[in-house]
Amino acid sequence: MIGTVPRAVVCLPTYNERDNLEPMVRALGEVLDTSQDRVLVVDDSSPDGTGELADRLAGEVAFVSVLHRAAKEGLGPAYIAGFRRALTEGAELVLEMDCDFSHDPADVPRLIAAATSGEGDLVLGSRYVEGGGTGNWGLGRRLVSKGGSFYARAVLGVRVRDLTGGFKCFRRTVLETIDLDALSARGYAFQIETTYRVIKAGFRVVEVPIQFVDRRVGESKMTRSIVAEAMWKVPQLRFRALTGRL
Repeated sequence: MIGTVPRAVVCLPTYNERDNLEPMVRALGEVLDTSQDRVLVVDDSSPDGTGELADRLAGEVAFVSVLHRAAKEGLGPAYIAGFRRALTEGAELVLEMDCDFSHDPADVPRLIAAATSGEGDLVLGSRYVEGGGTGNWGLGRRLVSKGGSFYARAVLGVRVRDLTGGFKCFRRTVLETIDLDALSARGYAFQIETTYRVIKAGFRVVEVPIQFVDRRVGESKMTRSIVAEAMWKVPQLRFRALTGRL
């Protein structure tokens, strides 16, 4: 790990992503300013050896570091752990993205540029604004995804188009202001919860169009319980906001 204070830290949560991790790290190394930007791999004790591979990469390239977690606890807790590490290291920008290439590493500089220019305090890589889209998806998955985003947007009463998206760049002050301890969603509802809390805290949210594609290799982490969590979490967030308990 380079000793200087980082400008941006890209948090990559991993669980059984051995086949994707090295190509992703190499791709990020080509688009980041590695003199001031970092990649933080947050591994939840992957049984396939992802954590060991991450350690090897960290030993080979100075812009990579690794945070090992004892067990798989879900996407939300992994990201929170990564956010805390990035803030402790002094990062001005903290990004989150998938390690499976569903988010294009080439888009990372666009998110960073929108945040550093003051365009937004939270910059979202959005599938559902003009210029965005979803590649190699069937009709059924498109309907589920768009339906989920519409449901969350309608219940929460916000205008952000892609509330379920997980490609984000936070300015430091955003993560310092929202209560990370209060974030309770563990699965993909974490993406809805973080964006909603940012909006309710009065920060500017901007959506940058991206093309989202299915993972290259490996298995999806989506389960019925994750979908169910999102369904009940959304009205709970709205109720807590209306009653002043968010």
